[in-house]
Amino acid sequence: MDHSGAEGRETVSVAEHRRRILETIAPLAPRPVAVAEALGLTLADEIVALVDVPGFDNSAMDGYAVRRSDVLDADETNPVRLRVVADLAAGSASNPRIGPGEAARIMTGAPIPDDADCIVPVEHTDRGEPIVSVTRAPLPSAHIRLSGSDVRRGDPVLGAGRTLRSRDLAAAAAVGVARVSAHPAPRVAVLSTGSELRAPGEPLARGQIHDSNSLLLAAAVAETGCVPLRIGAVPDDEDSLREVLAACASDVDAVITSGGVSVGAYDVVKAVLAPLGVWFGPVRMQPGKPQGFGRWLDGTPVFALPGNPVSATVSFEAFVRPALLRMQGRADIERPSILARATEGWRSPGGRTQYMPVTVEIDARGDHLVRRATEGGSGSYLVASLARADGFAIVPEDAVEVHEGDELHVILLGGSELHFSR
Repeated sequence: MDHSGAEGRETVSVAEHRRRILETIAPLAPRPVAVAEALGLTLADEIVALVDVPGFDNSAMDGYAVRRSDVLDADETNPVRLRVVADLAAGSASNPRIGPGEAARIMTGAPIPDDADCIVPVEHTDRGEPIVSVTRAPLPSAHIRLSGSDVRRGDPVLGAGRTLRSRDLAAAAAVGVARVSAHPAPRVAVLSTGSELRAPGEPLARGQIHDSNSLLLAAAVAETGCVPLRIGAVPDDEDSLREVLAACASDVDAVITSGGVSVGAYDVVKAVLAPLGVWFGPVRMQPGKPQGFGRWLDGTPVFALPGNPVSATVSFEAFVRPALLRMQGRADIERPSILARATEGWRSPGGRTQYMPVTVEIDARGDHLVRRATEGGSGSYLVASLARADGFAIVPEDAVEVHEGDELHVILLGGSELHFSR
């Protein structure tokens, strides 16, 4: 099957549909970004140190910079008295002369005077001024941070492909980097289709439901590090949908729709996009069988997901999330996963990979246990029950039943908290 062609009814596996999507998705072109604005972005180029860190020998303690030879015999019963000739704060450019029998009071981070070779912590003195008594002999080079002891100029600091965290930004700033080359956060338009959809909180007439999908998918987009543009609900009208897509596609890097992808009379997403070469067809999965993927007229990728909330969630996890991470230049596009034992049995549709919402517990032996998050199983409409799930247990295509004690591959969702069973 040609994935770029028009509508087809051949079934494809989850792995095949995902592979074809990822083959068409490339990282967004990198651009220079100020370090202060780079949190969560992925580095396109390696960062190397522009300066030594530390850039100078400095004190690791509040105390006194001394000549060690002056205080070798100091102890509680025989303190050594030194004359304090300077007071050095962090940021000081002073480099005072320290002669025999002299010391400089020094704060953490202040440069070490050339004549000093160790620091006596303030706790090992009487804190005196202008005469200080030292009550413990220091070790050689005690409490001195040597220049370049963290990193030397030209050393690699952060590798390409790394997603920048707060501590990475600090490292980049510390080595003198003001701007980094990074893949930008993709902008993603999210919309739901259906004339029956109403905004959350609005009163409902017969046959109407609240639009939860656009909220669900926009939040999921944000959790990947992308920037969602939530359009909300669009009625089942081809001209309205075409107008919305034309207005937003050029301003975003991807579009996600939910609903209107099956074989019904009002499946407007397929009616609008299939003539453009967007592929629609059944994927061997449950829930989430009807899927669509292709490009809008300007080349913007369009992910057309089914409208039932659990189906939309599973589809996002299986196909959209990896693609959005790929756009960001991420090396790792997989959710964390575990192997877990089923604490109960359930049926699975033969010939389709089942994604079962489950809760996860850890028993006394440290083994992972899973049970269905709802008695309704993997029903595509069970949106309220979805909130209880820690992840999805994956039941292979060739299985028709899960038995108690079976070991399953479980994809963990973001924010999951695993519980210990009693």
